[in-house]
Amino acid sequence: MQASSTGLPENIAGLLCYLLGWISGLVFYLIEKQSDFVKFHATQSIIVFGILTLASIASGAVPFIGALLAPLLSLLAFALWIILMIRAFQHHHYKLPWVGDLAEKYARKDLI
Repeated sequence: MQASSTGLPENIAGLLCYLLGWISGLVFYLIEKQSDFVKFHATQSIIVFGILTLASIASGAVPFIGALLAPLLSLLAFALWIILMIRAFQHHHYKLPWVGDLAEKYARKDLI
């Protein structure tokens, strides 16, 4: 296992990409320069937790259905948060369906 450009081992940096959801993903996306592993997990974190954040905000605008969706979105976010942090710590290139392919595509580009 090699160190990322942050000075941390890749698995620790990958785990930290998920720690604060899309915010920590964005931080690691911007500061990571050499590790494709960390860049992938940062990008996947931005996409997954960004979508979940937007869905949570949108569900709050819908009176009855939003009240039913909010706990489900929270449970989904919590489960994904735990799973993705564990898999990154185990140094697995764990791709979620659809999102993982998108993350791989954008992790290889410097968009920002």
